[in-house]
Amino acid sequence: MKCLRKCLIGFGAVLLAAFLLLWFLPARWVVGRIEPGLHGVRLQQVQGTLWNGRANEVVAANGKTLGQLSWQLSRRALLGQLQLQLQLRGPALSFSGGMRKIDESRTEWRGVNLQVDLAALGDYVTFPQDKPLGELQLSADRILLQGGWPLQMQAGGQWRQAAMRTAGGDIALGDLQWQVQAQGGVIRMQVSDDGQGPLHVDGQGQLSPLGWRLDATLQPRQTDPALRRWLAGLGPQAADGSVQIQRHGGLTGSAPPAD
Repeated sequence: MKCLRKCLIGFGAVLLAAFLLLWFLPARWVVGRIEPGLHGVRLQQVQGTLWNGRANEVVAANGKTLGQLSWQLSRRALLGQLQLQLQLRGPALSFSGGMRKIDESRTEWRGVNLQVDLAALGDYVTFPQDKPLGELQLSADRILLQGGWPLQMQAGGQWRQAAMRTAGGDIALGDLQWQVQAQGGVIRMQVSDDGQGPLHVDGQGQLSPLGWRLDATLQPRQTDPALRRWLAGLGPQAADGSVQIQRHGGLTGSAPPAD
């Protein structure tokens, strides 16, 4: 009887020690298991716990520092209820949002905010032609993903001080704004300008797993020769200098049906 009691006490002590270790698990202990799924991104100077921690340096695959990452992971994850709050602050990219896993295929994000400095992003991304400049902003109250694809989304954003850096110099486009909606796996976007910049923009696009479509009208408000030359590279110009852009494609060889 005494032997059984000692065994039970010892087993309970082991369970308690394991529970305390997991409850206060240092984040640096699990970095090695996480990094293989980050596609070359490395977390350095990791501090805190698995549940509430930070990485003072997030390094991209090309060796450049993306910024500082902090997270709060709910301990409900021990019960299979994954809930995570993320915040990334860096010179080119800032992101914050909360995620919860609904089931094996669906994930929900809430309170998403994204800011991208396109000039600084050029240190991480190589653009095939002209380099975009300015600041991109995106916010969304809720995004429902299935297999990584947006099923439902209501988001808005801006491209502040939009410009293109070309071989002949920088071309100002003004301040642009857009609204993005996703329903049933079909993403729809509307783009316009603020009505005061050098370029009038009116466009809409659709995107689905099977195809995409873009329809836009671009018209200069000023007689800027550089802007007109840049527009001429996008398509035939009308007498007023405007360019109609119509593009589509996809796996099926056709665009998603328009509304």
